[in-house]
Amino acid sequence: MSKKLLKPQTFLIPLPAVLISCQWGDEPPNIITLSWVGICCSEPPILSIAIRRNRFSHSIISRSKEFAVNLTSEEHLVAVDFCGTVSGRETDKFKKMSLTPVEGKRTKAPLIKECPFNLECAVRDVLKLGSHDLFLGEILAVHADPNYLDKNGKPDMRKFKPLIYCNKAQEYWGGLSRMLGRYGRVK
Repeated sequence: MSKKLLKPQTFLIPLPAVLISCQWGDEPPNIITLSWVGICCSEPPILSIAIRRNRFSHSIISRSKEFAVNLTSEEHLVAVDFCGTVSGRETDKFKKMSLTPVEGKRTKAPLIKECPFNLECAVRDVLKLGSHDLFLGEILAVHADPNYLDKNGKPDMRKFKPLIYCNKAQEYWGGLSRMLGRYGRVK
């Protein structure tokens, strides 16, 4: 085989670029950009987010035991990059990026109105890994902007245009180019 052997590294590409929103008590809400995000269970629906312990959002989520995952599209590029490079300890990211926090139905974590899809999550468990802690969040509610759904109520990827991140190149890429097939029906 003529492939080049690389050292072990975070080489899963591409990854979603999402905005995680959180809040503790009466303190202002915060946003952190993450790409270390994934689905890990169907029933109940659970996803994982990995956050470094020194991040401001880590302490908020550790105390509140909840967060919202706000799925981003290409139009959110500036906000995604900003929220991933500036600390919420000193900056109100909602105000700075003109994002609107809206109340969820199942948690106190604010949703981001401008994002097409929002997932309210309650922390079920936290795994202390190496540089990051892995928060396992049960998805308690999903909010969808009807403008991003097809006639069957499913996400319309042509309208959504998800923002993705290629961590090894430190590049953001625009969504998906085209559908290639349907699960169980590819020949």
